[in-house]
Amino acid sequence: MKNPLRDPRDRRLPKIAGPSGLVIFGITGDLARKKLLPAVYDLANRGLLPPSFALTGYGRRDWSLEEFTARVRAAVVAGARTPFDERTWDHLAGGFRFVSGDFDDDDAFDRLATTVRELDEERGTHGNHAFYLSVPPNAFPKVLGQLARSGLSSSANGSWRRVVVEKPFGHDLTSARELDDVLSDVFPPEAVFRIDHYLGKETVQNLLVLRFANQLFEPVWNSHYVDHVQITMAEDIGIGSRAGYYDGIGAARDVIQNHLLQLLALTAMEEPVCFDADALRAEKEKVLSAVRLPEDLDRHTARGQYAAGWQGGQKVKGFLEEEGMNPASTTETYAAIRVDVDNRRWAGVPFYLRAGKRLGRRVTEIAVVFTRAPHLPFETSQTSELGQNALVIRVQPDEGVTIRFGAKIPGTSMEVRDVTMDFGYGHAFTENSPEAYERLLLDVLLGEPPLFPRQREVELSWQILDPVLAHWEGRPIESYRPGSWGPPSADAMMAADGREWRRP
Repeated sequence: MKNPLRDPRDRRLPKIAGPSGLVIFGITGDLARKKLLPAVYDLANRGLLPPSFALTGYGRRDWSLEEFTARVRAAVVAGARTPFDERTWDHLAGGFRFVSGDFDDDDAFDRLATTVRELDEERGTHGNHAFYLSVPPNAFPKVLGQLARSGLSSSANGSWRRVVVEKPFGHDLTSARELDDVLSDVFPPEAVFRIDHYLGKETVQNLLVLRFANQLFEPVWNSHYVDHVQITMAEDIGIGSRAGYYDGIGAARDVIQNHLLQLLALTAMEEPVCFDADALRAEKEKVLSAVRLPEDLDRHTARGQYAAGWQGGQKVKGFLEEEGMNPASTTETYAAIRVDVDNRRWAGVPFYLRAGKRLGRRVTEIAVVFTRAPHLPFETSQTSELGQNALVIRVQPDEGVTIRFGAKIPGTSMEVRDVTMDFGYGHAFTENSPEAYERLLLDVLLGEPPLFPRQREVELSWQILDPVLAHWEGRPIESYRPGSWGPPSADAMMAADGREWRRP
């Protein structure tokens, strides 16, 4: 009798990457130090990397292998999710290599090609290598050109080569297509992995389970019962030392174009026939192609910059006062837009997307707000504290799901107010959720792309956002208090539709 525990179709079993190596460009940056290197270690500690795994760093620092190893260890100790284990570390560190050079240094890339070939022979990586471009988008053409020139992008004898790029995928539709042209000249489409780390978060993936593994929610997941949907990504910090990156990008390009429109697509899409990459992407693309902007963008969009003031008992700088910031910048740190999904399921249901810095608290959530009951046999005074039913998916922090509904207040009178039922990952499961980059890096090595948007999704997202950015061009921008929930125009935008923002 076949042992079901050995059945490759049994999705309960974790998949382990085959022989492979990872080359990280920008290894000295914050993303590598805070996210990528700890994620690599956590995968190794969980037994999900092959014994032959190799990690190669490429950067301008003139580090020896010993210095590089010490830097990686410091990053792992500071940021790893799983306990530090010397045996895991010793084996993992045996596959470390470091190549020093600039992006236009032919000799350095030739040394990198030699290093990769040596790892194939010494470590047993079998010619399988992923190249992670943790570098600014303007450096992509140089790095990709060097990968092609040095032969690093070419695979042979059944091996594979893949490239991973971080958002932003361009700054508008035209630049996104230009970037795709550069990528397509070097790697085939199936070898390009566009990282949106929000799609690797456990709660985002649980949204699919919530909708399609339960009979409870899907029957009311439509315009007959849903009044509107709010998708929020709020941060309580400023831009810090990221002025050079953030100025000219802004909240809409940085967050709405990718993270929030992806969350919208997962919230609004139809049930896929299965959860493979093509099926998921097809349903997301249908939703994004059905998204429409309102005609009056003055009324249905808002943007602002945080001003100086007090937040959390501390005096904080305004956006224009941050170190390295252009004092005349019109880049927004808060952006909100209304969109509609023009299909039968969602006809007449507005989706409100907002993102901002220096807001009331750090939270990312999807709030599905339901219509009021068609007949309430209660006096107004009895339901004065009753709001609309809502289902809230908390993406971060405190990952979980909350349902808000009305209940009777104990006592002799008939009074109703809102109460909540709450599911939290931390309470329901003993195992901590993996970090998003653990899941995404493993998927790159496995060659499984369900959580990675393809070029069509990127282009559809820019087609939605570009008219908003063009509308804002040259217009005055509001300021808002740190610790508040955005500029006055954001509340006015909701009030125009007879609604108001949630205060998470």
